[in-house]
Amino acid sequence: MTSPRLLSLLAVCCALGSACAKKDPVRAPLVPVTVGTAETRAVPYELAATGTVEPMQTVAIQPQVSGLILRIAFREGQDVKKGQVLFELDPRPFQAALKQAEGLLARDHATATNAEEQAKRYSTLAAKEYVTAEQNDAARSDAAAATATVAASQAAVDQAQLNLQYATIRAPISGRTGSLRVREGNLVRSTDTSPLVTINQIQPILVRFAVPASNLGSIQKYRNDRIAVLASPTGGGSGSEGMLAFVDNAVDTTTGTIMLKGSFPNTDGVLWPGEFVNVRLRLYVDQNALVVPASAVVSGQQGSIVFVIQPDSSAATRKVKVERTAGDMSIVSGEIKPGDRVVTDGQLRLRQGAKVQIKARSDSARAQTGAS
Repeated sequence: MTSPRLLSLLAVCCALGSACAKKDPVRAPLVPVTVGTAETRAVPYELAATGTVEPMQTVAIQPQVSGLILRIAFREGQDVKKGQVLFELDPRPFQAALKQAEGLLARDHATATNAEEQAKRYSTLAAKEYVTAEQNDAARSDAAAATATVAASQAAVDQAQLNLQYATIRAPISGRTGSLRVREGNLVRSTDTSPLVTINQIQPILVRFAVPASNLGSIQKYRNDRIAVLASPTGGGSGSEGMLAFVDNAVDTTTGTIMLKGSFPNTDGVLWPGEFVNVRLRLYVDQNALVVPASAVVSGQQGSIVFVIQPDSSAATRKVKVERTAGDMSIVSGEIKPGDRVVTDGQLRLRQGAKVQIKARSDSARAQTGAS
């Protein structure tokens, strides 16, 4: 006969067994994601290129007369101003030549004055037939020849003065000097082909770059609005802003590009001749562009989509069209509006209607750092 206590234990076991037989429904795990926000902002339309910095002007300083260098009035790599003295040659040979030319000019002036007086006297005597017409003509010819000699002597004086001026070599432009090819005491000649020094004008300075010729119409359209050009060193660093200064008059048929030049004040000296730089040609600014982080856009067989987080923390797909990219942002249009939260990381585990858990940016940053 079964005891009451045994019956109670059997009842409890049956109750527990039936409870264990009923399983709770399995819930799908939350998908961790990182989100950004769709918004409207002013976004510039820019063309990217690689450019080369070149000086606004380059002058190779060469002597115009031969002589011994007495003094070099600047240091290598120094900034110089237009008209500043660079070299001084020994002026004594040119001073002597000038004095000699001035003496010859004075002599020829005296001869010409005497010839003119003689011609006047002969003209008076010829009127009274005291001298022959041939004698009168000869006197007039002598006076004309003496006048021509004076002109030649004056030209010699001018040349001697010019040579004396050339003995002091001045900077024809403002800019920065390069390395010196000569030293004090060297003899230089006007026939030398190697320059004494080269001066580059780097304030302002130019950046030469090329863009596809298909953009020529847009460049011409906005050129009257003073198109901005931004340049930054390829290795990183602060950039400079200038203006489009030149558009070539022909397309390079070999590369299919058009060559442009931007002018930069370069007051801080960041841009350096011969340097390669990253260039952005800013044609215009779209004041009301709808943008999302570029990482939010997913490409698929049906086109580009983004995952939008709905109020109930579920994900929904939205079709979008990427108009263009600007840095880490994509300018889009389609089934999205400003203020929508879009998934920027974690899309691979998402599907329509999936519940999500939004990670803090710091969490995702730490996860990426640990993975790397």
